[in-house]
Amino acid sequence: MKLGAGFTDFSINVEPEVTIHGTRAGSGPPLLLLHGFPQTHLIWHKVASHLTSSYTVVAIDLRGYGASSKPTDDGSHRLYSKSTMARDVAAVMKELGYDKYFVCGHDRGGRVAHKLCVDFPEEVRKVMVLDIAPTLVMYEGSDQEFATKYWHWFFLIQPMPFPEHLMMNHPETFMEKFIGPLPSNTTSADGEVFHPDAVKEYVEQMRDIDGVHGMCEDYRAGATVDLDEQRGDIKEGRKIQCPLYVIWGKKGLIEKKYDAIAEWKKVSSGGVEGKALACGHYIPEELPDELLEIMEGFFK
Repeated sequence: MKLGAGFTDFSINVEPEVTIHGTRAGSGPPLLLLHGFPQTHLIWHKVASHLTSSYTVVAIDLRGYGASSKPTDDGSHRLYSKSTMARDVAAVMKELGYDKYFVCGHDRGGRVAHKLCVDFPEEVRKVMVLDIAPTLVMYEGSDQEFATKYWHWFFLIQPMPFPEHLMMNHPETFMEKFIGPLPSNTTSADGEVFHPDAVKEYVEQMRDIDGVHGMCEDYRAGATVDLDEQRGDIKEGRKIQCPLYVIWGKKGLIEKKYDAIAEWKKVSSGGVEGKALACGHYIPEELPDELLEIMEGFFK
């Protein structure tokens, strides 16, 4: 499945044994799209082609996901830290010839975007994050409600291979826990949130031990090295310097537990705007038209 007509796939080596897969199309200033868990770049299939008339759209699979490399971590979780993933992103965009670009990240991709802005402030012109608060805020504010709604944050960080083996035992059941009943055909009906072809790829990566390990390591890093790095950034005054727009779903935990704009202002110095949309977590697939309108206004 492709994001739309005209998209051309690429693979770029960002380290000797790590390749990042992506696709791009369009003309105009570059706009990078970063997906979250448990998906791939296909989460953008309802919005990407509509953006190509105004932007050169680049969508990648984060390391550990989709068709990108899935290195085995050495136990430190640094191979999947958001600083490492941010370096992947910067290397990809540099190889493609882009010195400055816009970024929109959903879920885990938003966390990578956060670190990208901090570590490569001269490259990101504007950033948008979807349905997240900063990782440190969310972990430090953990309570029963958070642990119940975001149970996978605590399951995926368990030592390997426990979560890996359980996830692979029945990938469909695991995926249904996140997105609901899986489509039973390969034709997307009008109004359907998740395209069957996209869901098929989401599920298939749950059958790959390296991919499942990569996703677990993403979360293990989130509970360890990423928190250390965020604390260090706060202590040193390293913040997001570009304009930031935050969108979250009214039906989700961010709306209920956090003042998203206030929390992002604490780690930003370039100005923060945002709003909630009448949807759940998967904003690009649930409300693509509303998201497109905001993206086109913010990134113009």
